[in-house]
Amino acid sequence: QVQLVESGGGLVQPGGSLRLSCAASGHIFSSATMGWFRQAPGKEREFVVAINWSAGSTDYGDSVKGRFTVSRDNAKNTLYLQMNSLKPEDTAVYYCAAAMFLGLGSTDYQRRRIGSYPYWGQGTQVTVSS
Repeated sequence: QVQLVESGGGLVQPGGSLRLSCAASGHIFSSATMGWFRQAPGKEREFVVAINWSAGSTDYGDSVKGRFTVSRDNAKNTLYLQMNSLKPEDTAVYYCAAAMFLGLGSTDYQRRRIGSYPYWGQGTQVTVSS
């Protein structure tokens, strides 16, 4: 039903910036929540940020607050993640995810849970290193 494709990853120095994109095919429901997750080598997949597709309300993980900014272009069916002040610990594969019926009224736990998202992209590698 929905396909997500991430792009924009690469190698960046500590303190640098990078912008990731997630292009979605298929219809994104107004009730949808979309999110970014990441997974570093040897670690579990980690919640980064979630955004309500229609309202634009956001929920950021503590490790990225003040550094990362999520946005979306509804007309283009595209989700973005602007990453600033990057640290080596940000190195991971970044995944875009979508949940069609996880809208307003959902709990923080629901928005941050991997199992809440039926649709996932293939991921894009972000490496922060000198």
